[in-house]
Amino acid sequence: MVSITKLERFSYLQSMRLKNKLGLFDFTMIVVSLVIGMGIFRTPVNVASASPTPMIFFSAWLAGGLVALCGALTYAEIGSRLPVTGGYYKVFSYAYHPSIAFAINCMILVSNAASGAAVALVGSEYITGVIMPAAKNADYVQTVHISIALAAIIIFYGVNMLGLRLSAKTQTVLTIIKIALILMLIAPIFFASGNNDPSIINSSISPGFREYIKAFGVGLVAVSFTYGGYQQTINFGAEVERPNRNIPRGIFIGISIIITLYLTINYAYVHIIGFQELKVSKNIAAIMASKIFGLNAERVLSILLFMSVLAYINVLLLSNPRVMYAMSEDKILPRAFQARNSRGALTLALTVFATLATLSVFWAKEFDTLLSFSIFLDCFGMILSAGSIFIVRKRTAHLNGTGIYSMKLYPLLPLIFMATYLFVAISITLDYKNNHYAAAVGSSVLLFFIGIYFIAELIRKSKAQ
Repeated sequence: MVSITKLERFSYLQSMRLKNKLGLFDFTMIVVSLVIGMGIFRTPVNVASASPTPMIFFSAWLAGGLVALCGALTYAEIGSRLPVTGGYYKVFSYAYHPSIAFAINCMILVSNAASGAAVALVGSEYITGVIMPAAKNADYVQTVHISIALAAIIIFYGVNMLGLRLSAKTQTVLTIIKIALILMLIAPIFFASGNNDPSIINSSISPGFREYIKAFGVGLVAVSFTYGGYQQTINFGAEVERPNRNIPRGIFIGISIIITLYLTINYAYVHIIGFQELKVSKNIAAIMASKIFGLNAERVLSILLFMSVLAYINVLLLSNPRVMYAMSEDKILPRAFQARNSRGALTLALTVFATLATLSVFWAKEFDTLLSFSIFLDCFGMILSAGSIFIVRKRTAHLNGTGIYSMKLYPLLPLIFMATYLFVAISITLDYKNNHYAAAVGSSVLLFFIGIYFIAELIRKSKAQ
Protein backbone atom coordinates (compact mmCIF):
# COMPACT_ATOMS: atom_id res chain seq x y z
CA MET A 1 0.00 0.00 0.00
CA VAL A 2 2.84 2.36 0.85
CA SER A 3 4.64 1.66 -2.45
CA ILE A 4 1.48 2.44 -4.42
CA THR A 5 1.10 5.74 -2.59
CA LYS A 6 4.69 6.66 -3.38
CA LEU A 7 4.20 5.70 -7.01
CA GLU A 8 1.06 7.81 -7.26
CA ARG A 9 2.86 10.73 -5.65
CA PHE A 10 5.78 10.37 -8.08
CA SER A 11 3.37 10.26 -11.04
CA TYR A 12 1.57 13.34 -9.75
CA LEU A 13 4.84 15.29 -9.34
CA GLN A 14 5.95 14.24 -12.82
CA SER A 15 2.65 15.39 -14.34
CA MET A 16 2.93 18.73 -12.53
CA ARG A 17 6.45 19.20 -13.87
CA LEU A 18 5.27 18.46 -17.41
CA LYS A 19 2.43 20.96 -17.07
CA ASN A 20 4.97 23.64 -16.24
CA LYS A 21 7.20 22.70 -19.18
CA LEU A 22 7.25 24.29 -22.60
CA GLY A 23 6.13 22.11 -25.51
CA LEU A 24 7.66 22.25 -28.99
CA PHE A 25 5.01 24.67 -30.31
CA ASP A 26 5.34 27.11 -27.38
CA PHE A 27 9.13 26.95 -27.57
CA THR A 28 9.10 27.56 -31.35
CA MET A 29 6.85 30.59 -30.86
CA ILE A 30 9.30 31.95 -28.28
CA VAL A 31 12.12 31.57 -30.84
CA VAL A 32 10.10 33.51 -33.42
CA SER A 33 9.15 36.17 -30.86
CA LEU A 34 12.73 36.69 -29.71
CA VAL A 35 13.76 37.47 -33.30
CA ILE A 36 10.80 39.23 -34.91
CA GLY A 37 10.44 42.57 -33.18
CA MET A 38 10.02 46.06 -34.56
CA GLY A 39 13.22 45.75 -36.57
CA ILE A 40 11.68 44.37 -39.75
CA PHE A 41 9.39 47.44 -39.90
CA ARG A 42 12.36 49.83 -39.72
CA THR A 43 15.77 48.32 -40.52
CA PRO A 44 15.12 47.66 -44.25
CA VAL A 45 15.46 51.44 -44.65
CA ASN A 46 18.93 51.31 -43.03
CA VAL A 47 19.99 48.37 -45.22
CA ALA A 48 18.69 50.04 -48.39
CA SER A 49 20.41 53.32 -47.50
CA ALA A 50 23.73 51.52 -47.13
CA SER A 51 23.28 49.45 -50.29
CA PRO A 52 24.26 50.95 -53.66
CA THR A 53 22.18 48.37 -55.53
CA PRO A 54 19.30 45.97 -54.83
CA MET A 55 21.79 43.13 -55.28
CA ILE A 56 23.69 44.23 -52.16
CA PHE A 57 20.39 44.80 -50.32
CA PHE A 58 19.10 41.28 -50.92
CA SER A 59 22.55 39.74 -50.47
CA ALA A 60 22.74 41.23 -46.97
CA TRP A 61 19.34 39.79 -46.01
CA LEU A 62 20.13 36.38 -47.50
CA ALA A 63 23.55 36.30 -45.83
CA GLY A 64 21.98 37.33 -42.53
CA GLY A 65 19.52 34.46 -42.76
CA LEU A 66 22.21 31.91 -43.54
CA VAL A 67 24.39 33.20 -40.70
CA ALA A 68 21.38 33.03 -38.36
CA LEU A 69 20.88 29.42 -39.40
CA CYS A 70 24.55 28.65 -38.66
CA GLY A 71 24.13 30.30 -35.27
CA ALA A 72 20.83 28.55 -34.61
CA LEU A 73 22.34 25.13 -35.22
CA THR A 74 25.34 26.01 -33.04
CA TYR A 75 23.10 27.14 -30.18
CA ALA A 76 20.88 24.11 -30.71
CA GLU A 77 23.80 21.83 -29.90
CA ILE A 78 24.95 23.98 -26.98
CA GLY A 79 21.41 23.97 -25.57
CA SER A 80 21.12 20.23 -26.07
CA ARG A 81 24.42 19.57 -24.26
CA LEU A 82 23.68 22.11 -21.49
CA PRO A 83 19.88 22.03 -20.94
CA VAL A 84 19.79 24.37 -17.94
CA THR A 85 17.82 27.45 -16.90
CA GLY A 86 19.73 30.60 -17.80
CA GLY A 87 21.73 28.69 -20.39
CA TYR A 88 23.05 31.76 -22.19
CA TYR A 89 24.85 32.83 -19.02
CA LYS A 90 25.90 29.26 -18.25
CA VAL A 91 27.69 29.06 -21.60
CA PHE A 92 30.11 31.82 -20.56
CA SER A 93 30.39 30.57 -16.98
CA TYR A 94 31.08 27.02 -18.15
CA ALA A 95 33.63 27.87 -20.86
CA TYR A 96 35.35 31.10 -19.79
CA HIS A 97 36.61 33.07 -16.81
CA PRO A 98 33.80 34.25 -14.48
CA SER A 99 34.73 37.90 -15.14
CA ILE A 100 33.89 37.44 -18.83
CA ALA A 101 30.62 35.74 -17.96
CA PHE A 102 29.70 38.53 -15.56
CA ALA A 103 30.69 41.40 -17.88
CA ILE A 104 29.08 40.03 -21.05
CA ASN A 105 25.81 39.12 -19.38
CA CYS A 106 25.55 42.43 -17.52
CA MET A 107 26.02 44.21 -20.85
CA ILE A 108 23.39 42.04 -22.49
CA LEU A 109 20.90 42.62 -19.67
CA VAL A 110 21.36 46.39 -19.83
CA SER A 111 21.24 46.38 -23.62
CA ASN A 112 18.10 44.24 -23.66
CA ALA A 113 16.36 46.44 -21.12
CA ALA A 114 17.22 49.57 -23.10
CA SER A 115 16.14 47.94 -26.36
CA GLY A 116 12.84 46.92 -24.80
CA ALA A 117 12.30 50.46 -23.56
CA ALA A 118 13.11 51.94 -26.97
CA VAL A 119 10.73 49.54 -28.70
CA ALA A 120 8.04 50.33 -26.14
CA LEU A 121 8.43 54.04 -26.95
CA VAL A 122 8.15 53.36 -30.68
CA GLY A 123 5.00 51.34 -30.08
CA SER A 124 3.51 54.07 -27.91
CA GLU A 125 4.04 56.57 -30.74
CA TYR A 126 2.02 54.37 -33.10
CA ILE A 127 -0.87 53.80 -30.70
CA THR A 128 -0.98 57.45 -29.59
CA GLY A 129 -1.81 58.40 -33.17
CA VAL A 130 -4.87 56.15 -32.95
CA ILE A 131 -6.23 57.11 -29.54
CA MET A 132 -5.25 60.80 -29.69
CA PRO A 133 -5.06 61.78 -33.37
CA ALA A 134 -5.70 65.48 -32.67
CA ALA A 135 -3.00 65.94 -30.01
CA LYS A 136 -0.58 68.70 -31.03
CA ASN A 137 1.27 69.82 -27.88
CA ALA A 138 4.71 68.21 -28.12
CA ASP A 139 5.36 68.02 -24.37
CA TYR A 140 1.94 66.53 -23.69
CA VAL A 141 2.32 63.95 -26.47
CA GLN A 142 5.75 62.96 -25.16
CA THR A 143 4.26 62.45 -21.69
CA VAL A 144 1.58 60.21 -23.19
CA HIS A 145 4.25 58.23 -25.04
CA ILE A 146 6.21 57.65 -21.84
CA SER A 147 3.06 56.73 -19.90
CA ILE A 148 1.97 54.13 -22.48
CA ALA A 149 5.47 52.64 -22.66
CA LEU A 150 5.62 52.37 -18.87
CA ALA A 151 2.12 50.86 -18.76
CA ALA A 152 3.11 48.18 -21.30
CA ILE A 153 6.15 47.18 -19.24
CA ILE A 154 4.19 47.14 -15.96
CA ILE A 155 1.29 45.12 -17.40
CA PHE A 156 3.54 42.39 -18.77
CA TYR A 157 5.58 42.43 -15.60
CA GLY A 158 2.32 41.42 -13.92
CA VAL A 159 1.60 38.75 -16.54
CA ASN A 160 5.02 37.18 -16.01
CA MET A 161 4.54 37.28 -12.24
CA LEU A 162 1.57 34.95 -12.79
CA GLY A 163 3.85 32.18 -14.04
CA LEU A 164 5.63 30.72 -17.06
CA ARG A 165 2.62 28.99 -18.61
CA LEU A 166 0.47 32.13 -18.72
CA SER A 167 3.28 34.29 -20.09
CA ALA A 168 4.15 31.62 -22.69
CA LYS A 169 0.52 31.34 -23.83
CA THR A 170 0.26 35.13 -23.97
CA GLN A 171 3.45 35.14 -26.05
CA THR A 172 1.98 32.60 -28.47
CA VAL A 173 -1.12 34.75 -29.08
CA LEU A 174 0.91 37.94 -29.59
CA THR A 175 3.35 36.13 -31.88
CA ILE A 176 0.54 34.87 -34.09
CA ILE A 177 -0.70 38.47 -34.35
CA LYS A 178 2.84 39.58 -35.26
CA ILE A 179 3.15 36.95 -37.99
CA ALA A 180 -0.30 37.95 -39.29
CA LEU A 181 0.93 41.55 -39.53
CA ILE A 182 3.93 40.50 -41.61
CA LEU A 183 1.73 38.39 -43.87
CA MET A 184 -0.55 41.40 -44.29
CA LEU A 185 2.41 43.49 -45.43
CA ILE A 186 3.41 40.78 -47.89
CA ALA A 187 -0.08 40.71 -49.38
CA PRO A 188 0.38 43.82 -51.59
CA ILE A 189 2.61 41.69 -53.85
CA PHE A 190 -0.54 39.93 -54.96
CA PHE A 191 -3.06 42.78 -54.71
CA ALA A 192 -1.15 45.88 -55.82
CA SER A 193 0.83 46.84 -58.87
CA GLY A 194 4.58 47.11 -58.41
CA ASN A 195 6.67 50.25 -58.43
CA ASN A 196 8.37 50.91 -61.76
CA ASP A 197 11.74 51.59 -60.22
CA PRO A 198 14.45 51.03 -62.83
CA SER A 199 17.06 50.35 -60.12
CA ILE A 200 15.27 47.08 -59.34
CA ILE A 201 16.27 45.77 -62.73
CA ASN A 202 19.43 47.76 -63.39
CA SER A 203 21.91 46.69 -60.74
CA SER A 204 25.10 47.12 -62.73
CA ILE A 205 28.23 47.49 -60.65
CA SER A 206 29.32 51.11 -60.47
CA PRO A 207 31.12 51.42 -57.10
CA GLY A 208 34.43 49.66 -56.59
CA PHE A 209 34.76 46.29 -54.87
CA ARG A 210 35.96 47.93 -51.65
CA GLU A 211 32.88 50.17 -51.52
CA TYR A 212 30.68 47.14 -52.03
CA ILE A 213 32.28 45.31 -49.12
CA LYS A 214 31.90 48.39 -46.90
CA ALA A 215 28.24 48.83 -47.93
CA PHE A 216 27.59 45.13 -47.31
CA GLY A 217 29.15 45.38 -43.84
CA VAL A 218 27.13 48.47 -42.85
CA GLY A 219 23.94 46.85 -44.14
CA LEU A 220 24.73 43.67 -42.23
CA VAL A 221 24.72 45.65 -38.97
CA ALA A 222 21.00 46.37 -39.35
CA VAL A 223 20.34 42.87 -40.68
CA SER A 224 22.08 41.33 -37.66
CA PHE A 225 19.88 43.38 -35.33
CA THR A 226 16.76 42.20 -37.14
CA TYR A 227 17.77 38.53 -37.08
CA GLY A 228 19.18 38.61 -33.53
CA GLY A 229 17.61 37.22 -30.39
CA TYR A 230 17.37 33.49 -31.04
CA GLN A 231 20.48 32.80 -28.93
CA GLN A 232 18.45 33.65 -25.82
CA THR A 233 16.31 30.54 -26.33
CA ILE A 234 18.90 28.39 -24.59
CA ASN A 235 17.89 30.21 -21.38
CA PHE A 236 14.88 27.86 -21.33
CA GLY A 237 16.88 24.63 -21.60
CA ALA A 238 15.70 23.16 -18.29
CA GLU A 239 12.09 24.22 -18.86
CA VAL A 240 11.48 22.53 -22.22
CA GLU A 241 9.89 19.11 -22.58
CA ARG A 242 12.41 16.58 -23.96
CA PRO A 243 15.11 19.27 -24.42
CA ASN A 244 17.49 17.02 -26.38
CA ARG A 245 14.83 16.74 -29.07
CA ASN A 246 12.74 19.90 -28.82
CA ILE A 247 15.48 22.56 -28.40
CA PRO A 248 17.16 21.91 -31.77
CA ARG A 249 13.83 21.31 -33.53
CA GLY A 250 12.27 24.46 -32.07
CA ILE A 251 15.23 26.64 -33.02
CA PHE A 252 15.52 25.19 -36.53
CA ILE A 253 11.79 25.51 -37.26
CA GLY A 254 11.64 29.01 -35.78
CA ILE A 255 14.63 30.32 -37.77
CA SER A 256 13.28 28.75 -40.97
CA ILE A 257 9.97 30.59 -40.48
CA ILE A 258 11.82 33.86 -39.83
CA ILE A 259 14.08 33.59 -42.90
CA THR A 260 11.09 32.91 -45.13
CA LEU A 261 9.11 35.85 -43.72
CA TYR A 262 12.03 38.30 -43.87
CA LEU A 263 13.04 37.54 -47.44
CA THR A 264 9.44 37.72 -48.62
CA ILE A 265 8.58 40.98 -46.88
CA ASN A 266 11.77 42.64 -48.15
CA TYR A 267 10.89 41.60 -51.68
CA ALA A 268 7.48 43.18 -51.05
CA TYR A 269 9.07 46.42 -49.84
CA VAL A 270 11.24 46.74 -52.95
CA HIS A 271 8.50 45.57 -55.33
CA ILE A 272 5.80 47.92 -54.04
CA ILE A 273 7.67 50.94 -52.66
CA GLY A 274 10.67 50.90 -55.01
CA PHE A 275 14.31 50.59 -54.04
CA GLN A 276 15.20 54.30 -54.28
CA GLU A 277 12.14 55.41 -52.30
CA LEU A 278 12.81 52.70 -49.70
CA LYS A 279 16.15 54.39 -48.94
CA VAL A 280 14.40 57.54 -47.68
CA SER A 281 10.97 56.33 -46.53
CA LYS A 282 10.10 56.84 -42.86
CA ASN A 283 7.04 54.62 -42.47
CA ILE A 284 7.45 51.73 -44.87
CA ALA A 285 4.94 49.50 -43.07
CA ALA A 286 2.21 52.15 -43.42
CA ILE A 287 2.99 52.58 -47.12
CA MET A 288 2.63 48.84 -47.63
CA ALA A 289 -0.60 48.59 -45.66
CA SER A 290 -2.16 51.49 -47.57
CA LYS A 291 -2.05 49.36 -50.72
CA ILE A 292 -4.79 47.21 -49.17
CA PHE A 293 -6.60 49.26 -46.51
CA GLY A 294 -6.53 52.69 -48.09
CA LEU A 295 -7.38 55.54 -45.68
CA ASN A 296 -7.82 53.17 -42.73
CA ALA A 297 -4.36 51.66 -43.19
CA GLU A 298 -2.59 53.81 -40.62
CA ARG A 299 -5.00 53.01 -37.79
CA VAL A 300 -5.10 49.27 -38.49
CA LEU A 301 -1.35 49.11 -38.86
CA SER A 302 -0.68 51.13 -35.72
CA ILE A 303 -2.78 48.78 -33.58
CA LEU A 304 -1.10 45.68 -34.99
CA LEU A 305 2.36 47.18 -34.62
CA PHE A 306 1.61 48.02 -31.00
CA MET A 307 0.63 44.38 -30.45
CA SER A 308 3.99 43.40 -31.94
CA VAL A 309 5.70 45.69 -29.44
CA LEU A 310 3.84 44.00 -26.58
CA ALA A 311 5.08 40.60 -27.78
CA TYR A 312 8.68 41.83 -27.76
CA ILE A 313 8.38 43.33 -24.27
CA ASN A 314 6.78 40.16 -22.92
CA VAL A 315 9.45 37.86 -24.31
CA LEU A 316 12.23 40.04 -22.86
CA LEU A 317 10.58 39.83 -19.44
CA LEU A 318 10.22 36.09 -19.99
CA SER A 319 13.84 35.42 -20.93
CA ASN A 320 16.21 37.83 -19.17
CA PRO A 321 15.33 37.08 -15.51
CA ARG A 322 16.49 33.51 -16.16
CA VAL A 323 19.96 34.85 -16.91
CA MET A 324 19.99 36.52 -13.48
CA TYR A 325 18.82 33.23 -11.96
CA ALA A 326 21.77 31.40 -13.51
CA MET A 327 24.22 34.09 -12.38
CA SER A 328 22.83 33.75 -8.87
CA GLU A 329 23.33 29.98 -8.96
CA ASP A 330 27.01 30.64 -9.64
CA LYS A 331 27.08 33.09 -6.70
CA ILE A 332 27.90 36.04 -8.94
CA LEU A 333 24.57 37.64 -8.01
CA PRO A 334 22.97 37.28 -4.55
CA ARG A 335 20.97 34.15 -3.78
CA ALA A 336 17.80 36.27 -3.64
CA PHE A 337 17.72 36.27 -7.47
CA GLN A 338 16.70 32.59 -7.31
CA ALA A 339 13.53 33.41 -5.38
CA ARG A 340 10.28 32.23 -6.97
CA ASN A 341 6.67 32.84 -6.05
CA SER A 342 4.02 30.13 -5.78
CA ARG A 343 3.53 30.20 -9.57
CA GLY A 344 7.21 29.74 -10.32
CA ALA A 345 7.97 33.32 -11.39
CA LEU A 346 11.44 34.64 -10.56
CA THR A 347 10.24 37.51 -8.40
CA LEU A 348 13.38 39.55 -7.70
CA ALA A 349 15.05 38.89 -11.06
CA LEU A 350 11.87 39.83 -12.91
CA THR A 351 11.43 42.95 -10.78
CA VAL A 352 15.02 44.12 -11.36
CA PHE A 353 14.83 43.66 -15.13
CA ALA A 354 11.45 45.39 -15.34
CA THR A 355 12.91 48.26 -13.29
CA LEU A 356 15.87 48.55 -15.69
CA ALA A 357 13.47 48.70 -18.62
CA THR A 358 11.30 51.27 -16.84
CA LEU A 359 14.26 53.52 -16.06
CA SER A 360 15.50 53.14 -19.63
CA VAL A 361 12.25 54.60 -20.97
CA PHE A 362 13.39 58.03 -19.78
CA TRP A 363 16.76 58.01 -21.52
CA ALA A 364 16.43 55.67 -24.55
CA LYS A 365 18.25 57.21 -27.49
CA GLU A 366 17.23 57.41 -31.16
CA PHE A 367 16.92 54.15 -33.04
CA ASP A 368 20.02 54.38 -35.25
CA THR A 369 22.42 55.09 -32.38
CA LEU A 370 20.88 52.37 -30.21
CA LEU A 371 21.07 49.97 -33.16
CA SER A 372 24.85 50.27 -33.61
CA PHE A 373 25.53 50.31 -29.86
CA SER A 374 23.39 47.21 -29.18
CA ILE A 375 24.85 45.22 -32.06
CA PHE A 376 28.44 46.07 -31.12
CA LEU A 377 27.78 44.80 -27.59
CA ASP A 378 26.08 41.71 -28.99
CA CYS A 379 29.10 40.95 -31.17
CA PHE A 380 31.13 40.16 -28.03
CA GLY A 381 28.44 37.83 -26.74
CA MET A 382 27.80 36.14 -30.09
CA ILE A 383 31.44 35.40 -30.86
CA LEU A 384 32.28 34.12 -27.37
CA SER A 385 29.07 32.14 -26.85
CA ALA A 386 29.28 30.43 -30.26
CA GLY A 387 32.98 29.78 -29.70
CA SER A 388 32.13 27.91 -26.51
CA ILE A 389 30.91 25.00 -28.65
CA PHE A 390 34.54 23.90 -29.07
CA ILE A 391 34.98 23.73 -25.29
CA VAL A 392 31.51 22.32 -24.56
CA ARG A 393 31.91 19.53 -27.13
CA LYS A 394 35.20 18.46 -25.59
CA ARG A 395 33.92 18.49 -22.01
CA THR A 396 30.67 16.67 -22.84
CA ALA A 397 32.16 14.06 -25.16
CA HIS A 398 30.67 11.38 -22.88
CA LEU A 399 27.20 12.45 -24.11
CA ASN A 400 27.95 11.57 -27.73
CA GLY A 401 25.71 8.80 -28.97
CA THR A 402 23.14 9.29 -26.20
CA GLY A 403 20.54 11.00 -28.38
CA ILE A 404 21.71 14.60 -27.98
CA TYR A 405 21.72 16.89 -31.00
CA SER A 406 25.05 17.19 -32.86
CA MET A 407 25.28 19.57 -35.81
CA LYS A 408 26.58 18.53 -39.18
CA LEU A 409 29.39 20.45 -40.93
CA TYR A 410 31.14 21.05 -37.60
CA PRO A 411 33.29 23.14 -37.11
CA LEU A 412 32.50 25.05 -40.31
CA LEU A 413 29.12 26.44 -39.16
CA PRO A 414 30.27 28.03 -35.87
CA LEU A 415 33.37 29.42 -37.61
CA ILE A 416 31.22 31.10 -40.29
CA PHE A 417 28.99 32.53 -37.58
CA MET A 418 31.88 33.90 -35.51
CA ALA A 419 33.67 35.35 -38.56
CA THR A 420 30.52 37.18 -39.64
CA TYR A 421 30.05 38.88 -36.27
CA LEU A 422 33.72 39.85 -36.22
CA PHE A 423 33.14 41.45 -39.63
CA VAL A 424 30.08 43.30 -38.28
CA ALA A 425 32.05 44.61 -35.27
CA ILE A 426 34.82 45.85 -37.57
CA SER A 427 32.23 47.51 -39.83
CA ILE A 428 30.76 49.42 -36.87
CA THR A 429 34.23 50.46 -35.71
CA LEU A 430 35.24 51.77 -39.14
CA ASP A 431 31.92 53.60 -39.55
CA TYR A 432 32.50 55.55 -36.33
CA LYS A 433 31.21 58.89 -37.65
CA ASN A 434 27.75 57.58 -38.46
CA ASN A 435 27.65 55.33 -35.41
CA HIS A 436 28.62 58.05 -32.92
CA TYR A 437 31.62 56.08 -31.64
CA ALA A 438 29.39 53.16 -30.61
CA ALA A 439 32.38 50.80 -30.72
CA ALA A 440 34.42 52.93 -28.29
CA VAL A 441 31.49 53.31 -25.88
CA GLY A 442 30.66 49.60 -26.11
CA SER A 443 34.27 48.62 -25.37
CA SER A 444 34.29 50.98 -22.40
CA VAL A 445 31.14 49.38 -21.02
CA LEU A 446 32.71 45.93 -21.30
CA LEU A 447 35.86 47.06 -19.47
CA PHE A 448 33.71 48.77 -16.81
CA PHE A 449 31.84 45.56 -15.94
CA ILE A 450 35.06 43.52 -15.91
CA GLY A 451 36.46 46.07 -13.47
CA ILE A 452 33.34 45.83 -11.29
CA TYR A 453 33.78 42.05 -11.11
CA PHE A 454 37.37 42.22 -9.89
CA ILE A 455 36.58 45.01 -7.41
CA ALA A 456 33.76 42.88 -5.98
CA GLU A 457 36.15 39.91 -5.75
CA LEU A 458 38.68 41.97 -3.82
CA ILE A 459 35.98 43.16 -1.40
CA ARG A 460 34.74 39.59 -0.93
CA LYS A 461 38.25 38.29 -0.22
CA SER A 462 39.00 41.10 2.24
CA LYS A 463 35.81 40.31 4.18
CA ALA A 464 36.69 36.60 4.22
CA GLN A 465 40.01 37.43 5.85
